[in-house]
Amino acid sequence: MALFIDTFVNRIDKKGRVSVPATFRAALTGQNFNGIVALPGFRYDALQCAGIDWMQKLVEKMGSVDLFSDAHDDLSITLFSEAKQLGFDGEGRIVLPESLIVHAKLTEEAAFVGRGEIFEIWQPAALEAHRAEARRRALEKGMTLKNGGGAQ
Repeated sequence: MALFIDTFVNRIDKKGRVSVPATFRAALTGQNFNGIVALPGFRYDALQCAGIDWMQKLVEKMGSVDLFSDAHDDLSITLFSEAKQLGFDGEGRIVLPESLIVHAKLTEEAAFVGRGEIFEIWQPAALEAHRAEARRRALEKGMTLKNGGGAQ
């Protein structure tokens, strides 16, 4: 399983090319597609990204939703119809399609944000505002993770 951590800000050139952080590319090594899958975020103006294996997991999870139900229709069209396979060039860059650039309100820079098994691409100022609000909510609610009973 790929693991994405840290935040990196990279420039977007005039052709929409941006370099995917080397550690993110390394986490994707060995997959069936040499690149990423990106789709518009549901809850905010960012892109949700991962390897093709993550998309396969989504397909498998869709199997738990009744095939001809409204829920299946809504989820499948939302998840898969706007997803883009973006291959790496020789320098580790992808070309962001205009539709994704518009959704995430990207201009000259893109912030790559590790979120565990996925990463997101944000407009840097929007990311900082979102991160500050998320931290505030987590502290206000006293959110914690239970200790998994690791080494003693």
